[in-house]
Amino acid sequence: MSNVNTTVQTGDGKEMSPQMKTFYDKIVIKNAVPNLVHDQFGQKKPIPPNSGKTIEFRRLNPFPKTTTPLTEGVTPDGKNLDWEKVSATVEQYGDYVTTSDLLDMTAVDYNIAEAGRVLGDQAGLSLDSVVREILNGGTNVQYGEGSKVSRSALTAEDVLTVKAVKRAVTTLKRMNAKRIDGDYVAIIHPDVAYDLMNDPKWESLNTYQPKNVYAGEIGRLYGVRFVETSEAKIFHGDDLASDSRTLTVNGQVNASATVSFDGGTVAENALTGRYVLIGDTRAKVTANTASALTLDTAVSAQDNAIIYPGEGGSNGIDIYSTLFLGADAYGTTSIEGGGLEMIIKPKGSAGTADPLNQRSSVGWKATKTACILTDAFMVRVETASQYEI
Repeated sequence: MSNVNTTVQTGDGKEMSPQMKTFYDKIVIKNAVPNLVHDQFGQKKPIPPNSGKTIEFRRLNPFPKTTTPLTEGVTPDGKNLDWEKVSATVEQYGDYVTTSDLLDMTAVDYNIAEAGRVLGDQAGLSLDSVVREILNGGTNVQYGEGSKVSRSALTAEDVLTVKAVKRAVTTLKRMNAKRIDGDYVAIIHPDVAYDLMNDPKWESLNTYQPKNVYAGEIGRLYGVRFVETSEAKIFHGDDLASDSRTLTVNGQVNASATVSFDGGTVAENALTGRYVLIGDTRAKVTANTASALTLDTAVSAQDNAIIYPGEGGSNGIDIYSTLFLGADAYGTTSIEGGGLEMIIKPKGSAGTADPLNQRSSVGWKATKTACILTDAFMVRVETASQYEI
């Protein structure tokens, strides 16, 4: 992998030596790349310089079947390659640390190296989260083993099973999704992997020993190689009150969009935009007072019925996303070619803002986006986890 860019700005004309640049670059890369688990299976697109904020990915649409026999001596019309462009808008991300009387441009400074390691970790996790959120916006969703119809219907028993894996694989096969290096790939949370690894058909990594080991790869099952990351998406509902996870219905409700509640301290409009689960109904809060919710859907509930956070599953439990991927499901910008930049400013470079040459800074800046290219080539399987319970 090529190095990221390093920008050095000094107050006295000194420049960082190439050896020092390479040293710091390697620190950032070494710490950022292992965290880019969601990034590694997409089409990579470098950030073109001076080309605006929109980046284009290209996909080649398949040809339909040809079932008409050729006529002897007659050349058919043939086909033209059917390229389709998919565009995405890039955004910038970054952070920095400020230190005092730190930088000495004549030698590699231990503190700069340590800052590079911490910032590299942060950069990798941040950029991976950007890609994760985009991928989890796909519409090809399987709830548990496929018998449930919504996230809020999933219970603590709906964990990831072999049957659920086989169903997701079948979906990818039916959509003619190509494999990645001979297998499909799934990005899985450790809690969910815990549920799956006890199956006797589970193959640990050391039993099949692939030529190329993916970042986070832990094993294989039914033609799917699983890569594990604690950054896999969790659909989690925050506490509804400052002193309570749930609320209770105050008085029976019959097909009403207004629900009185008690059981916790809630600030006015603190729940606006949130989802709640009342019985079997998931509704969005459009407004709230300290004692009543206004919902976008009419509900019915008995007095003292529990109101759960509605972003997760039944009874507000956490729901985990496991992403099953085929080749060319998505595209992502690479960290090479200006995608990730390390910036070092020594003391005195801030001019009048640092009159006594006391402050230095080390930071990173990145330009990043991702884009779903073929939604049918990826399946988001949502489940609970016994480990979380």
